Amino acid sequence: MPHLISIERAGIPSVFIIFEDQDECWKEACKLNGIAPMRRIWGSRHVPGPEDVDSWIDDLMDALVRPLTEEEKNPPPWKVSNERILFEGTLQEAHEFYQQSEKIPALMNAPICKYTDGLPIVVPTEELVEKMLKGTSHKPDEIITYQKDRKLGDRIQQMGSSGKAGDPVHFMPMKRTATVEKIATIGVMAGCKPEHMPLLLAIAESGGGCGDGRGGGAYVVSGPYAKEIEMNFDTNVLGPGNPANRSIGRAAELMWRNLGGNIPNVTNCGVWGSGLHNCFPENDDALPPGWATLREEYDFKKDESCVVTIQMGFSIRNTEFMPGGYRELQKSGHGGIARRLGVKGIPGPHNWMEYFIDHLWADGEGGKTFLMLPEMARDLQIYGFKSKDAVYEWLYDKSFMPLKDYRTHQSPDVWTNGWKAPEPRSGKNWLELPEDYMVPAVADPYQNCIIVTGGGEEMSLWTGGRGRESAYGIDVWR
Repeated sequence: MPHLISIERAGIPSVFIIFEDQDECWKEACKLNGIAPMRRIWGSRHVPGPEDVDSWIDDLMDALVRPLTEEEKNPPPWKVSNERILFEGTLQEAHEFYQQSEKIPALMNAPICKYTDGLPIVVPTEELVEKMLKGTSHKPDEIITYQKDRKLGDRIQQMGSSGKAGDPVHFMPMKRTATVEKIATIGVMAGCKPEHMPLLLAIAESGGGCGDGRGGGAYVVSGPYAKEIEMNFDTNVLGPGNPANRSIGRAAELMWRNLGGNIPNVTNCGVWGSGLHNCFPENDDALPPGWATLREEYDFKKDESCVVTIQMGFSIRNTEFMPGGYRELQKSGHGGIARRLGVKGIPGPHNWMEYFIDHLWADGEGGKTFLMLPEMARDLQIYGFKSKDAVYEWLYDKSFMPLKDYRTHQSPDVWTNGWKAPEPRSGKNWLELPEDYMVPAVADPYQNCIIVTGGGEEMSLWTGGRGRESAYGIDVWR
């Protein structure tokens, strides 16, 4: 959108082809960027190209030459609503107030809550918000800013956030800013405690579950702070029950709604949406000897704490080890995993990652995030991976595939400019390379990310795409 707007502002007549169900999102995006709704026509998701063009080409030509209207020449300025919302009245009236919903025409009049994620909340009274604010030394009216320079994704930078230390964080998709008091208010609503405030503020610095406006993130806490607030490190680490894990994850969800201004199919055109944002800790005590903590990977000290943002959402998968299967492999080399790896009858340790490596990048390139149980990390270390870096290097080497297979992936069609750009490693045009030329599915080994957490055995989760995001200090928000 920012690129399209620059074309329009340069005085180049522009008409854009979108889909009818994206029209509300288009109008809101134009309004947000300070221009009148740019001219657009609706294409079809189903009609073949030549027939589709015939249905809209006349409308396209008309929109290109028709004079601009007064509204298009002088669009009304967009002001972001960012008022302080604390209700005065009885407790029951407050519950009803915060559970208000509005019907959204773009969702076939399905109601969406104005202030919540659709679930009941703790009503944020003045007294509870004041108590929550005691969890930080930062002033209530302080704007959430970047505490150090950050490297942000191109999309987020284009949409308003600079990533420079001292600059305000803009919450997507509506580019709102927030104060410390707003984060405290949302913390109350989610059921958080005052001691959670430093982490809530670090999550807010990361974009507060908003990212580029589509959500789908998770937060991993690395450092002493996780024990300080009694997070669950063990079995059921992603499940319900632990107050810290669950309420802090929910606070990110509420930031997305209240700060980001997310409304499905109006300000956010994500297709499926995403479930509850997860917040869980790295299990420091269970790291194998020689394996670095997450915070050390991000250049924090071992006695410091940080929160790492990762992408999860619908792409989360597991290794499909059946009960006992993993144990059979490592103890005596029996079972289906051993047969696949060609180690039947040979006692462990074995590199269990070989079990799924052949299809890890079969349907898409990019870094992966691995949620690895301590037992399984320990076995990799005994097998020979003396550091996480060694695993990252092995994964990188295994990601190479022939160009003929790589060309069956969809996203390189875009970033290779239709395969006409230079290939980074050889410098040659993609189209000049032979079909057996080997291409890595990840740009470098450290796009992948390993998180040792949880408890028990039998399963390792991994997620597709954008394995490694960024880390934000917690201690600076105390």
